[in-house]
Amino acid sequence: MSNQFKLIINDWGNGAPIPTQFAFGKISPTEHVALCENLNPQVSWENAPTGTQSFVIICHDPDVPSSGEDVNQEGKVVPSDLPRVDFFHWVLVDIPATTTSIAEGAASNGVTAGGKPGGERPYGQAGINSYTDWFAGDKDMGGDYCDYDGPCPPWNDSLMHHYHFTVYAIDVESLNLNARFDGNEARAAMQGHVLAESEHVGTYTLNPDL
Repeated sequence: MSNQFKLIINDWGNGAPIPTQFAFGKISPTEHVALCENLNPQVSWENAPTGTQSFVIICHDPDVPSSGEDVNQEGKVVPSDLPRVDFFHWVLVDIPATTTSIAEGAASNGVTAGGKPGGERPYGQAGINSYTDWFAGDKDMGGDYCDYDGPCPPWNDSLMHHYHFTVYAIDVESLNLNARFDGNEARAAMQGHVLAESEHVGTYTLNPDL
């Protein structure tokens, strides 16, 4: 039996499509996109290395268009060769070393207009995700989006999106981040403190032609 540090998500195979219940949006035949259950998947991990004092979970999509000019525009397609950037869907730090799983729906259960508040959770410290920037200025949806919010890629994107769920074993109990922090700040704070990491990838699209 392997004693390698491992992230376990049983709801889809590594590299396989993510089921819609774990997404923010799903394909709609009438309006392109419909909101859906937006549940976080159950995640667990095992065989943390000696010296682990806490864990970090980050889920990011590296396939997000760097320009929003053509995004979700009728009669246009986001080209696959457009440069892409990271979009954070889940940023969770200071997970206690005694915690080895987060239950389905514990971090998100439905779409919350304006976002869920950040801060301390029973399973760690929740940072803001990238929906905060995406909905900035939207009178109905704007706010700080914290903890998990699932996939909702552009419905006219010609590229399949990949969602990297990664757990990190950390050698300190706390990364000492401010109350409001994002994925880039979490990554910076982890530098020099990662003992091991493991990832599980899922794919998702709202483009019915893919």
